[in-house]
Amino acid sequence: MATLRIKPVESLDLPELTWYLTLKRVEEHELAGVLVATNAKVVQRLLASRFPVVSTLLTPAWLETLEPQLRAREEEIDVYVAERPLLESITGYRVHQGALAVARIPPQPTFEELLESSPRPLLLAAVEGIASAENLGAVVRACAAFGAHFLVVGETCGSPFQRRAVSGSMGTIFEQPVVQVSSLVETLAALRARGVRCLAAHPRPGARKLATEDLRGDCCLVFGAEGPGLTEAALAACDGMVEIPMPSHMNSLNVASAAAVFLYEATRQRDRSLPR
Repeated sequence: MATLRIKPVESLDLPELTWYLTLKRVEEHELAGVLVATNAKVVQRLLASRFPVVSTLLTPAWLETLEPQLRAREEEIDVYVAERPLLESITGYRVHQGALAVARIPPQPTFEELLESSPRPLLLAAVEGIASAENLGAVVRACAAFGAHFLVVGETCGSPFQRRAVSGSMGTIFEQPVVQVSSLVETLAALRARGVRCLAAHPRPGARKLATEDLRGDCCLVFGAEGPGLTEAALAACDGMVEIPMPSHMNSLNVASAAAVFLYEATRQRDRSLPR
């Protein structure tokens, strides 16, 4: 059972609340190995996860709601309690709803460890050039929803543990395996050397239609940013290009929406009980 140090606060000008007041300093948080959950649902998922919780900042109502989850933890947790008017000054009350938490990012499995521990046939996703933390988080959420064994985050993407990415994932980042790699192209080559087909989600002449592609074997679906798409180097590292059929006046989707469509199709093919 957790040891809770419940501390009412009347001012946010306290050194121990620094992480809650520096939400835009994403690099500083990343270097310190911490993340901040700024959404009540995300906080609840954090408390149910293996991520070590450092502290929470809650309204009295949220303390009452979350106290059973907090006490079920094993670590010592500082629980700061503030009235709603005080918390409204952080990011906007509607964003966090009166519940925030700081957690430490535990050591993440390596690429090789994830490959060894994932069941076959593999269903992986990989992303390149995703600068929007919200979009990256939404891709994580799609991976969790459709059973991707893990997500490969290329070197030109932001961190999936940034505050907005964590919120965009709706807390699924606490359970969905992800690995950040120093070279996406080299990682795709390593996958192909192991017999994993790498398919670029890229609407270009010559791309095959998604519904005609056999996704039942080991495969990695590769996604790029909405504007430029995948780089030529990433495309060359893939086995082929696949696209979602669309009317002629449309040629792309938001990357998270595209990831959801691709991953659903792969899941549908692997589970014939799902609707066609």
